[in-house]
Amino acid sequence: AVIGRARAMAAAAMVAAAGGGDFSDLREIKKQLLSVAERSRERGLQHSGKWAAELAFALEPLPLSELPPPPVLTEEDARDLDAYTLAKSYFDLKEYDRAAYFLQGCKSQKAYFLYMYSRYLSGEKKKDDETVDSLGPLEKGQVKNEALRELRVELSKKHKAQELDGFGLYLYGVVLRKLDLVKEAIDVFVEAAHALPLHWGAWLELCNLITDKEMLKFLSLPDTWMKEFFLAHIYTELQLIEEALQKYQSLIDAGFSKSTYIISQIAVAYHNIRDIDKALSIFNELRKQDPYRIENMDTFSNLLYVRSMKPELSYLAHNLCEIDKYRVETCCVIGNYYSLRSQHEKAALYFQRALKLNPRYLGAWTLMGHEYMEMKNTSAAIQAYRHAIEVNKRDYRAWYGLGQTYEILKMPFYCLYYYRRAHQLRPNDSRMLVALGECYEKLNQLVEAKKCYWRAYAVGDVEKMALVKLAKLHEQLNESEQAAQCYIKYIQDIYSCGEVVEHLEVSTAFRYLAQYYFKCKLWDEASACAQKCCAFNDTREEGKALLRQILQLRNQGETSSTDVAAPFFLPASLSASNTPTRRVSPLNLSSVTP
Repeated sequence: AVIGRARAMAAAAMVAAAGGGDFSDLREIKKQLLSVAERSRERGLQHSGKWAAELAFALEPLPLSELPPPPVLTEEDARDLDAYTLAKSYFDLKEYDRAAYFLQGCKSQKAYFLYMYSRYLSGEKKKDDETVDSLGPLEKGQVKNEALRELRVELSKKHKAQELDGFGLYLYGVVLRKLDLVKEAIDVFVEAAHALPLHWGAWLELCNLITDKEMLKFLSLPDTWMKEFFLAHIYTELQLIEEALQKYQSLIDAGFSKSTYIISQIAVAYHNIRDIDKALSIFNELRKQDPYRIENMDTFSNLLYVRSMKPELSYLAHNLCEIDKYRVETCCVIGNYYSLRSQHEKAALYFQRALKLNPRYLGAWTLMGHEYMEMKNTSAAIQAYRHAIEVNKRDYRAWYGLGQTYEILKMPFYCLYYYRRAHQLRPNDSRMLVALGECYEKLNQLVEAKKCYWRAYAVGDVEKMALVKLAKLHEQLNESEQAAQCYIKYIQDIYSCGEVVEHLEVSTAFRYLAQYYFKCKLWDEASACAQKCCAFNDTREEGKALLRQILQLRNQGETSSTDVAAPFFLPASLSASNTPTRRVSPLNLSSVTP
C-alpha cells in the first residue's frame, strides 16, 4: 500500500510538473523533457524518447545545478534491477522472447512494462515476418499478432485494479487499438495522457484514432503545454491547416524556434494545402539544419515529384541511400525518382520494399496504388488503396485513387462513393469537386454536376478545368448565355495567369464564343474571337470560315445587333477586374456534400 501511494504521488508530481498550457518557464519544460526522454528509453520506447530529446535540444542548455535528478528507485525496482538490466540488453538487441523470459515475475512498474512490451513486440515481429514470407505485397492475409488477446486479459486486470502507470496505460491502449476496440482504446489513451502528460507516444496514438473535429471536442484532455503540440499535430492530420499553422507559430514564439520537429511539421502542413513553393523552401532549410534527417523526406520527394525536379530528386535519393538505404522513407524517395522517370515497374518494386520494412507505412501503399494505375493494373491498385485506407481512414489520396480506378472500370456509382469520401476529407480541394462533377455527369445528374463545377471554381480551381466543364454542361442544356459567360471567365483566368500555351481548351472557348456572338449578330466580337481561333491548329479552319461569313454579311449590309448586351473583353485587355456583367449565381451545395 505504501509503495502504491508513492507511485500515485510520483504520477501526481509528473502531472503537476506538466501543468497548464504555459510556456513561461522554459527551463522547467526542458527538465521535464530530459526526464521523460530518459524514462522512455528505459522502457524501450525509442520514438517517444527521440521526440522529447529533439524538443529538449531546441531549448537552451541547463547548468549543472539545474539538471534533473535520476529517478528515485523503489524497493521493487531494487529487487528487479538485475533481471531488468539483463532483459533490457536483450530487448535492445531485438531478442524480445528472451527479454520477456527473464522478466517473468518482476513486480516493479518499469520491469513489468518491459515484460509486457517485449511480449507485444515479439508478437508483432512474428506477424510481420509471416506476412513478408507467406504473402505477396498485396494479398490480404489473416495474419494476426497472437499475443494480443493474452496481453489484453492481463492488462485489463491490472487496469481494473488501478495498477497501471502512464506507460502501462499507453501499452494497454495500443493492444486495444490493435484489436480494433477503438472506443475503449481512445478512453485508455486519454487516461494515459492524464497519468503521464509528457509521454508523446500516448498523444500520437490518440491522434491516429480521432477522425474529425467533433470527436476532438468531446475529449477530456489534460490542461498541459503538451496539449498544444497535440492540437497542432491533430489539426494537421484533420487538414485544418490554418489552425495548425497558428499553433505551430505560437510554439515557435514561445521559444521552440530551433525545433526541427516543428519546422518539419510546418513544411508538411504547407504540403497538405499544396503551397508547394513554401513547403519546398522550408524543407530545404530543414535539410541545412539537419542534413542526415530521413523523417519526412518522402514528403519532400513528393513535392519535388510534383514540380518534376529530376536533378534535385535524384540528389535526394542518392543522399538518403548513402545515409540508410533500408529505411522506409528512402525506398519511397527512390520509388518517386523512378516514377518521375516513367520506370513504373521499378518504382512499384521500391514501394513494395518499403512495405516489407513497414507494412503499416501509409505513404507507400498510396504511392504503390498510383504506380499500379500507371501500369493499368486496376485490381492491384484497388488493393493497394484499400490497404492505405485500412492504415489511415483520413488519407484522402487513397479514397481519390479508388475513385479514379473505378472510373477506369466504368463503375460511376462506386466512383461517386469514393470521390464523396475524398471530398469530405478535403472540402476545399477543387480536384475532388471536379471528379464528383464528372461522376454526376456520367450518371446524368446534371444539376448536381453543375453545383460541383461551380463549387470547384469558387474554392479556387487548381487545374483550371471547372469553368470549361461547366460551360460544356450549359452548352449541352442549351443554356447558351451561361455557357458564354463561363467561357469568358475561363479565358480571363487563363490569360491573367499566363498559361495560354498549355491549355487546349482555350481554342474551344474562343470557337464557342465566336459562334455565340455570330448568332447574336455581334460582328465585331465574333470576328475578334474568330481571329483568335486562327491562332490554334484545331480551330483555324473554322475561324477562317467564320471570318469569311462575317465579311460576306457585312458586305450585304447586315448591321451589328445592339439588342443583345453580351459582354466581351478582347484578350489583350483581359485583367482580373474584367468580369462578366451577369454572373451565374452561387449554387446550393447541400445536396452534393455527402
